[in-house]
Amino acid sequence: MSIDLAAIAAQKGIKYFLISYTDLFGSQRAKLVPAAAIAGMQKNGAGFAGFATWLDMSPADSDMFAIPDATTLTQLPWKPEVGWLASDIWMDGAPVKQGPRIVLKNLMAASPYEMKSGVECEFFLTLPDGTAISDPADTATKPCYDASALMRRYDVITEICDAMLSLGWEAYQNDHEDANGQFEMNWHFDNALITADRHVFFKFMAKSIAEKHGLRATFMPKPFLGLTGSGCHAHVSLWKGETNLFEDESGELGVSALGYEFIGGIIAHAEALAALTNPTINSYKRINAPRTSSGATWAPNTVTYAGNNRTHMIRIPEPGRFEMRLADGAANPYLLQAGILAAGLDGIANKIDPGPRLDINMYTDAHMVKDAKRLPLNLLDALRAFETSAVLKAALGESFVASYAKLKYGEWHEYTAHLSQWERQATLDC
Repeated sequence: MSIDLAAIAAQKGIKYFLISYTDLFGSQRAKLVPAAAIAGMQKNGAGFAGFATWLDMSPADSDMFAIPDATTLTQLPWKPEVGWLASDIWMDGAPVKQGPRIVLKNLMAASPYEMKSGVECEFFLTLPDGTAISDPADTATKPCYDASALMRRYDVITEICDAMLSLGWEAYQNDHEDANGQFEMNWHFDNALITADRHVFFKFMAKSIAEKHGLRATFMPKPFLGLTGSGCHAHVSLWKGETNLFEDESGELGVSALGYEFIGGIIAHAEALAALTNPTINSYKRINAPRTSSGATWAPNTVTYAGNNRTHMIRIPEPGRFEMRLADGAANPYLLQAGILAAGLDGIANKIDPGPRLDINMYTDAHMVKDAKRLPLNLLDALRAFETSAVLKAALGESFVASYAKLKYGEWHEYTAHLSQWERQATLDC
């Protein structure tokens, strides 16, 4: 049964719809459509020029249409006369193969299992120009869980949390994170597509509400070199109906053989996966960072897993799920979920052994593990692994991999053409 958005608009007082899609770089694009026109948009979509956003298109390409998914309708809690809609992008009568939401939907449709996930979104509240954190009194060496710093940003954090509660996301905790000016907000896990849609909306909402309060919310992985970067840890499990297939009382740490095979797939493809989970130049300043002012980066630098130990790429905190700690705040919400699912399903298909669990502190004792793989040192290394991964090409689609790699190589080349102050200081007198 189709959902009549025009009728819902009249019932709920919605005057405009924000028909939104997310491009390959994770940027949210939208058109603001009056409620009187939404019926036509439901049928035909809102028109866009694909070349104008990061989708690897040309000015000669046909019009692209964003077909709204009516099940994602979300009234903006801070502006309820506007209804937000996630959309799938189409061109010439077919879905755009490199559209991130379409990539995830196709992969989930082909999977024999339902992946459920939750994300831990970390972000900084900064001055509007992003040059410094917004709270000059937030100066503690170990600021994590700082009650006073949290309460000084009470108005922003609670407005975001109240919004999540009103939307039925089952928000359950908010905290000041390990860096000065950094926060994390948590809501309940769900189907991976629902989580991705909510992740997209959360970033939009946090930025909008922060701006309303004269601040800036940034999900940049490492905006301040001496401080802990912003991760986006994903908690993952596979389900059949109401059964969690990762849960097994007799399994090591309460995780089933299927769960360990899934972990094995992520470990096997971690270098390529990093191009999706850590998609920016700046990302590698987080996962390859020296010790921060708080004493730890809280980010992985090796392709390893452990029990309840946060110094590894994968942590098993309790039976039936694992935490993937690699991704950062810049990750495209749809591609984060798709990459994890693609790698994990390959692990199951090929019964990949993740190897022994390492219950050591990888920040201090990594030298004890001579064969532990290292994560890529930069975006270029990750892209090279990504574009040559037969597994990711098969799962995510060759056209998607080619388009994503092409645009990201362009970003890398633009970066290498940049002359930094460090280069001047280090090289002027050579």
